[in-house]
Amino acid sequence: MAISRIDTTGMKPLSFGDPRHLEAHQFLVDESYLLDAQLYDEWLANLTEDIHYSVPVRVTTARSSDFDTSPGMAHFDDDMYSLKLRVARFATEHAWTEDPPSRLRHYVTNVRSFETVAAEELFVQSATLVFRSRGDNREPDFISATREDILRREGGSLKLSRRLVIMDESVVRMQNLAIFL
Repeated sequence: MAISRIDTTGMKPLSFGDPRHLEAHQFLVDESYLLDAQLYDEWLANLTEDIHYSVPVRVTTARSSDFDTSPGMAHFDDDMYSLKLRVARFATEHAWTEDPPSRLRHYVTNVRSFETVAAEELFVQSATLVFRSRGDNREPDFISATREDILRREGGSLKLSRRLVIMDESVVRMQNLAIFL
């Protein structure tokens, strides 16, 4: 089941010097490292058991429309079980989309953190640009997107409990989308 965007109307972002914002920003930077290094088991350890990771299909609609993603359609709509299966598949001979592995770089910027009703959670918006290079003969691929995350404190550290990725383009221009955004 696809997740919807969080309306930040009336929500005040935390200041950039707020320790909670700095911790959330550090979480995203550390997560980018794990994804770039393809340390997926370590990445999974930074997710909550009830994680919901969704990348809906982007659509181009009239300004008066009240949606910009296709209802009920997603490139990914994963929970912890399906994310673990995707990670486990990378270690098999059936992961031909990532053999040889992509060279990845996740750039994270425009990070804004907000308090939520739940004291142990933060809502974090960020922009991401993912660079992906495959082989020696193809042009590199880029994906630009906005991410809406819920980070929850568990066991003294932040963990990702919800991610909604809205890609900026409605057409995915790479051969496959076997990577995490």
